[in-house]
Amino acid sequence: MKSLPILYAGFTLAMATPAFAADAPVAGFPPALPAADVVLRDASIATLDPLQPQAQALAIRDGKIGAVGSNESIAHYIGKQTQVLDLHGAFVAPGFIEGHGHLLETGESLMQINVGKAANWDGVVAIVKTAAARAKPGEWIVGFGWLESKWDRAPQPNLDGLPFPATLDAASPHNPVLLTTASYHGLYANALALKLAGIDDETPDPAGGTIVRDGKGHAIGMLKDTAADPVYAAYEKYLKELPQAAQVARREKALQLAVQNEVSKGITTFVDQGANFATIDWLKQQAAKGLPLRLYLNVDGESVDSIDKHLAAHRVIGFADNHFTVRGIGETVSDGALGTRSAWMLAPYSDAPAITGKNVTAMSDLEQMAKIAAREGFQMSIHAIGDRANREVLDLYQRIFAADPAAHALRWRIEHAQNLDPADIPRFAQMGVIASMQSIHACSDAPMVIPRLGEKRAQAGAYVWKKLIDSGAIVLDGTDTPVEDTNPIPNFYCGVTRAYDHGRKTLFREQAKTPLQELRSYTWNNAYAICQENEIGSLAPGKLADMVVLSGDLLTLPADDILRTRVLYTIIGGKLVYTRPDAAKWRHGEQFEAMPEFDHAE
Repeated sequence: MKSLPILYAGFTLAMATPAFAADAPVAGFPPALPAADVVLRDASIATLDPLQPQAQALAIRDGKIGAVGSNESIAHYIGKQTQVLDLHGAFVAPGFIEGHGHLLETGESLMQINVGKAANWDGVVAIVKTAAARAKPGEWIVGFGWLESKWDRAPQPNLDGLPFPATLDAASPHNPVLLTTASYHGLYANALALKLAGIDDETPDPAGGTIVRDGKGHAIGMLKDTAADPVYAAYEKYLKELPQAAQVARREKALQLAVQNEVSKGITTFVDQGANFATIDWLKQQAAKGLPLRLYLNVDGESVDSIDKHLAAHRVIGFADNHFTVRGIGETVSDGALGTRSAWMLAPYSDAPAITGKNVTAMSDLEQMAKIAAREGFQMSIHAIGDRANREVLDLYQRIFAADPAAHALRWRIEHAQNLDPADIPRFAQMGVIASMQSIHACSDAPMVIPRLGEKRAQAGAYVWKKLIDSGAIVLDGTDTPVEDTNPIPNFYCGVTRAYDHGRKTLFREQAKTPLQELRSYTWNNAYAICQENEIGSLAPGKLADMVVLSGDLLTLPADDILRTRVLYTIIGGKLVYTRPDAAKWRHGEQFEAMPEFDHAE
């Protein structure tokens, strides 16, 4: 049996067989290289490099991988100053790339109340009441994470499972309350927040949004999609009236919390799906000061006219030592979400025959943005959850590609791509459109998928990762944080099992990925989707030294043990940016407790 080959930057040298190893030393072997800055040894390394898929050790110098091979071969690069991590059999993979997230919103969510932990509406009200007791009069109470389909009992009385406002208004009479749904496609506001937003019983539904009203026409406080915008605007007005120092401190804290959260979960690159030009300028300043996390930013929150005028000037590639790139537009929103029945469907919802969802942003506006993206050489990423929305976006892309064939090379994407008509599944591969999906959405959405869509439609096109992969499409992974916890481990579990309800049920198990497909979705595929597959996404000589060290081998673990896996170390550019407090004590074979079940939904 041949031992592992050694890979060096620039060439490959196969290790000798045992018979050759007994011969006299060969001049110039191993090649003379400077001592490494860091060496990882005694590991189980999944490189995702087809030239050498597995290894025991690797050497890092100047932020890049210098050599990959066996413990013995890499020992040649250990010098007096080399930091050696003996990993005792731990699993090493390319750093996880968060393929679709919202960075500052994640940081902000860590400063808000998580009402998603409440078992029911009474629990939500109790959390708000506690927060109101501590707040100053007029201070906004902001929470996130609730979804009525997750509650253990429906509020009484209710409107299609949604609560009436009396208890929330009583819990916080002097503080406006804004409670965002788990999907971030709706919110519940108390009476004071509605008043500050200028919403009353006479306010008409805006284009792309719904103000939920009772039988007498009274707004109950639930606002879907664009109907929520005035409440968000009122909250932003409140924040802008805070002292300047407080505003700066709050934004810096949100960024710090978000970055710490990401690297602690093994994330080495973060694809942010939406920041306006002002925020991008500020994040670029922060990157210049030094951020451990690599950022790939998409432009969002700007008018078509603003994008037309300012997009080209904001193009940035590889700034701050490959820590900051801007060359995409997204996440522009074509429709809503399944949970709010605002995902745009070809046929009515099975549990609401009068509803087919909504086109949130006019398709004409999305087409104008896409034309600008093609003109400026930018990637385009459009949110589409319903089968009608996905078809409309594919049709839009097809028109652009026909008029401008060069746009094919820009690796345009559809974000979520959750519900597809069977006729549209092969179009992704045929057109070169990337399916930017989130495995965990299938598990957290699972209880409502068949009731919303009906079993036949759901089985044919809901979360069909396997069908897309088999057709030749590139399928990504991520969490849409803060919609879901950014932790890749529960996401990985969902990707390979499609299990929910604590593993007791599965959603169309035949659409699960293999462990290797799931790991590729989270690493190399995500790198390809942002045109950085030559720098990150696999562990090969010459590539950036971004990797994660895990307590369990995700490629071989029994499914039941995946949720016991923990991040031990996160390495970005050869630097240890996160170390689990007990990492040095971990030994191969040890297991952690299983993580709590994911509880958010799109």
